[in-house]
Amino acid sequence: MKALVLNELGGPQNLHIEDIPLPEPANGEVRVQIRCAALNRRDVWITVGQYPKVQLPSVGGSDGAGVIDAVGPGGDRSFIGQEVVIYPARNWGNDPRCGGAEFRVLGMPDQGTFAEAICVPSDNVAPKPQHLSWEQAAALPLAGLTSWRALVTHGEVRAGQKVLVTGIGGGVATFALLWAKYHGAEVYVTSGSDEKLDAALKLGIAGGVNYKDPDWSRAMRQMSGGIDIVIDSAGGDVVNAAMNTLNVGGRFIFFGATLGNPSAGLEMAKMFFKQARIQGTTMGMPSEFNAMLDFVVKNKIEPILDQTFTLDDGVAAHRRMWASEQMGKIILSVS
Repeated sequence: MKALVLNELGGPQNLHIEDIPLPEPANGEVRVQIRCAALNRRDVWITVGQYPKVQLPSVGGSDGAGVIDAVGPGGDRSFIGQEVVIYPARNWGNDPRCGGAEFRVLGMPDQGTFAEAICVPSDNVAPKPQHLSWEQAAALPLAGLTSWRALVTHGEVRAGQKVLVTGIGGGVATFALLWAKYHGAEVYVTSGSDEKLDAALKLGIAGGVNYKDPDWSRAMRQMSGGIDIVIDSAGGDVVNAAMNTLNVGGRFIFFGATLGNPSAGLEMAKMFFKQARIQGTTMGMPSEFNAMLDFVVKNKIEPILDQTFTLDDGVAAHRRMWASEQMGKIILSVS
């Protein structure tokens, strides 16, 4: 089968289309013929070696949707022909607080979804929401689940609250916008791009500011009247600036740290006087994945898509992700 394979570190240009063996499902597994996959920032970090314990060769991709075409020995053949979305990880474990020692995300070291087929445990697939296209369904898994755990599980978002999503444009950020909006919260965003701010306004946010303004946090607080939940992936000096927007009892929830640590450290007194909570988060449990999908179906939510590339154009797709040019999810049409 055809797959997008990384054999050497150095950047997206080292990705190549190769023929690799068609996987056969083991006991308890199903094989999914991938119709569409989607990119995450993780996929690009792997190509440049900026991800823990990179193993090569690797077939990336954590997001995928397709049709089951085979089951493992003794498996339920009624699965065959079902249209499904794939849970983007394996072996969360039994602790709801965090993934266990065997927890790992699809797409290295396990084969990922940037291939014509993948084998996964049968309980790691869920019915594809019928109102979604293949592209939209493939956009959901990793980014949707990461932001769901951040905002719904940890943030406990509710109607009437004010949510700030920093750095709007990426998949997790755009899903956080959607989850907040459909939970009845007011959504505010930041971006370094006025075009992305305009795009977010068209999606129904209450307001946005350009973070290139050194006084953006003051502008955000004046605009919003104070924020209840911040969802962030940047870290760095965004942390203290975003903390300045928080109301008493607010929550700062982060799933990345692309800018590293705050240069001046945390403002500890401000944190405890505000009784603010800082919460790190990664991915999510299968039960949260299913809850997210149920919410999507109930509210007929459609993910925000950027561009669709063919698998053969996977290098161009990764370069677009690397340049942070996207507004929404970047999709790969596989078969």
